[in-house]
Amino acid sequence: MRLTRYTDYAMRVLLFLGSRTDRLCSISEIAKAYGISQNHLMKVVSDLVSAGYLESVRGRSGGIRLAMRSDDINIGKLIRHTEEDFDLVECGKCIIAPACGLTGVLDEALQAFLVVLDGYSLADVLAKKGDFSNLLLSAQ
Repeated sequence: MRLTRYTDYAMRVLLFLGSRTDRLCSISEIAKAYGISQNHLMKVVSDLVSAGYLESVRGRSGGIRLAMRSDDINIGKLIRHTEEDFDLVECGKCIIAPACGLTGVLDEALQAFLVVLDGYSLADVLAKKGDFSNLLLSAQ
């Protein structure tokens, strides 16, 4: 299964903010750290604010931050929010779909994939490999 760039960017934003809980951050700062488009991030951040993952503070010294603790952000739930389509193949257009056993196998595999993601929070992911905030600082 391949996740979309949108989900990738959403995870990057959350990882960045999860490693900097002591202050507000800007979208331009995150875009620069990862070397990605600020315009793309604006759409992702807007969606994450609407969904309650992020808090946006307006004004001269504003920015964004996590709206909840990192251990309350479930990776599986986030992925379900950011991904529009979980179809691994387009079985609906296939002539053998009604009799094909592969459809059920793929559905089972997808559910197993999501169950694994459900077992992790943003805090778990942040702790997996240690402090990567220095890597982001060196990229700026």
